[in-house]
Amino acid sequence: MGIDADGARVSINPRYNVETEEADVVLSYNKDGTSIELTASQDAQSVTLSRQIDDDNRVAPTLASNGDVSLEWERALGDDNSLPATLKPNDALNLEWKDSAWTANINMPIDGTDITGTNVSIKREVQF
Repeated sequence: MGIDADGARVSINPRYNVETEEADVVLSYNKDGTSIELTASQDAQSVTLSRQIDDDNRVAPTLASNGDVSLEWERALGDDNSLPATLKPNDALNLEWKDSAWTANINMPIDGTDITGTNVSIKREVQF
């Protein structure tokens, strides 16, 4: 459900998981390359502020009620290809390189200033 007003889009998306009996709501506001998304349940809340810096770059920090912080940077590579990177301090740096039918995922766990191991996966989408 959404409302358009003054060149902006406001959306409200209530969600309920029947299996886990958990509910939350996602509120979002989008205008002129900037969006704010608030996700709230009874136990946890988070807010993400996303800004399209130019045609090729987007930045989106997220703050959560439990104290977690993350920062996403997405670089458009043209032809619907992209390279998003997400940093979660003291957790991991995740990269996903989308290049046509190929996707490479790189996960680097972070412990303080040390990278404790790197996981790399590559896949190709095949259509028949």
